[in-house]
This record gives sequence, structure tokens and C-alpha cells, in this order.
Amino acid sequence: MTTMRVASELAAVLVPIGYAGAALAAICAIVAAIAIIRGAGGLTGGAVGVWIVCALMSVVASFAQVWTPLILSGAALVAMLVIGGVVRGIINAGGFGRRERKVAEPLPQPAVAASKPAVAPKSPVTASVAVVR
Repeated sequence: MTTMRVASELAAVLVPIGYAGAALAAICAIVAAIAIIRGAGGLTGGAVGVWIVCALMSVVASFAQVWTPLILSGAALVAMLVIGGVVRGIINAGGFGRRERKVAEPLPQPAVAASKPAVAPKSPVTASVAVVR
């Protein structure tokens, strides 16, 4: 086989893998943007972690001198991280999704304390302490 024939055969296999990796990387970038908007840090990290694997798949096409999948996957992540950050900033500035805090209501008493008879409390200095042995 000649060198051109080998390069042609590799391009036939590697370029579709690269485009599939770029498509998956774009999906991961969209998930990362949605996670940033929702404020889910763990999901954002996971999506970017999977994006790295998919971007490595898009690097495979560069062995056939096709750089478009790698450029598309990188541009997708940058665009989605910027869009997610901007939308998150708008949401935080507008106060959407925040609940108004209400005055704290008294905490319910435990059932054990409610079953004790109502007796005037003793002062802390003269209170007796039961010792169980």
C-alpha cells in the first residue's frame, strides 16, 4: 500500500469518529451550560469531564488533517460556559427563584418534653441531678 492509500483509509475511519466526538462534546457543553444556570456544581464538573473524553474523540480526526471537529467541540464548550455564566448572573441579579425568608416559627417540642408534668422549673443552682448507677 502506498502512503496516500493508507492516509485515505485512515481518513475514512477517523473523520466520522471525530465528528461523532464533536457532536457528543457539543451535547456535553449544553448540559454544562444548563447545570451552570441551575447552580449544580457537581453536574457541571461531570459534564465538562465527559466533554474532555468527547473532545479527545474529536482529536482523532486531526490525524487525517481535518481540524473542524476539534474546533467545533472547543467552540461549543466556550460558548456554552459563557452563555451559562451570563444567564446565571442575570438570574442571580433578578432574584428569580428565591423564596422570601419568613420569621422563624418556634420549633416543636419533642414528645418526651411534652409528656412531663407542668412543674415550676427550679433554678439552675438548686436543681437536683439524678445519678443512675
